[in-house]
Amino acid sequence: MRALSQLKSLLSPELWRWAQRPRALGQAAFSRLHGLGHIVRSPFGRSTRVEAPTLTLDGECRAGRVYLVGAGSGDVELLTLKAARLLQQAEAVVYDRLVGEDVLALIPAGHERYYVGKERGHHSVPQAEIGALLVKLAREGKSVVRLKGGDPGVFGRMGEELAALAEAGIEAEIVPGITAASAAAAGMGIPLTDRAHSQQLRFITAQLCRKGGEPDWATLARQDETLIFYMGLTKVEAICAGLRRNGLPDDWPIMLVANASLPEQASLVGTLADMPEKLAASPLPSPCLIVVGSVVRMVATSTARTAIAQGNTTS
Repeated sequence: MRALSQLKSLLSPELWRWAQRPRALGQAAFSRLHGLGHIVRSPFGRSTRVEAPTLTLDGECRAGRVYLVGAGSGDVELLTLKAARLLQQAEAVVYDRLVGEDVLALIPAGHERYYVGKERGHHSVPQAEIGALLVKLAREGKSVVRLKGGDPGVFGRMGEELAALAEAGIEAEIVPGITAASAAAAGMGIPLTDRAHSQQLRFITAQLCRKGGEPDWATLARQDETLIFYMGLTKVEAICAGLRRNGLPDDWPIMLVANASLPEQASLVGTLADMPEKLAASPLPSPCLIVVGSVVRMVATSTARTAIAQGNTTS
């Protein structure tokens, strides 16, 4: 009870109410407890008392600075503590389509919100205008959070926004988030790399922005690495064909995971030969991540799959 009392004194009323919700982050995760410590036990019989770390929610959120923050994969419990703090403190939040309602609920009432979401073929706000908005808000002396789904540095066009801020002389800070690849693999109970399966990991965008562009399939068609395709739901057939054409066997494993880490997560597990047909028979929604590699075989025997994954996986 003493710990909860200390916790309540640290949080704003909004965040305290949120912390008590069933889907909220664990209460102890936000506490600042001094002197309790814990015992670290050694397999060789000796033990050491270690002082408990200090965890605070009173860091700075500077006026006139833009924080490019990763909102994670959608599950509010996977949001970083720093991201949660900045959402509480920032005077203005500029956010994307893939940011969940539970995460947006952390923004206090009365703080400015700007929706600039994008989806395939429908950009609500052009990228140049997003950069201009960030500059405008910062020049007004506001502390600004630019909130992006997943990790802001992974296919999030963060580089263009950093360039706009740098050109305007605006200070910026990057706060990483859990990218969809990590969340999808964790939800399905598998690693992204494994000594017996994959010694390399590659992230690829399936949105081929350059005219006439196409991945170097010969380079990608390897059996010692895991391939992660972002934004590739409409290109599954082309991905499977390109990898098979360049040497990967027809029975090479592939997995599709939609809405990773959310209650509505759904997945398909199959091979390069049969996945296009499986997807046609059981369509998945966007956003959807594509995982190719022998690590996918571990799904069948993993005991770490979430209950959602166990109930919503088609093989």
